[in-house]
Amino acid sequence: MRAKAVEPGNMGRTPAAFSMRSPYQAYKSPFGPQYVIPRNYHGITVNHLIKYGGLAAGFGGVAGFFALFFFAEVPRVRKDIMQKVPILGDYFIQEIPPEDNPF
Repeated sequence: MRAKAVEPGNMGRTPAAFSMRSPYQAYKSPFGPQYVIPRNYHGITVNHLIKYGGLAAGFGGVAGFFALFFFAEVPRVRKDIMQKVPILGDYFIQEIPPEDNPF
């Protein structure tokens, strides 16, 4: 007898994202620990969202702060944004001396 050819990919199984859940509830013993499964969406709970949302907000804030000071020497950014910062605004004012002015 010949061996059956192996199918590529998922080998004929239904992927987990599209499979149906069992129609019955798992047995819960009255003598065991009284646990509660938290509400989730595909395994993502509210605690996960809070944890990783705070982490993403921190990285986003640092990236925005870096971008602002990286582009601080662009004249438009310097004039419209950086000069209006209360404490650092005077540092970004550039005056061209008269002898360097070509006109």
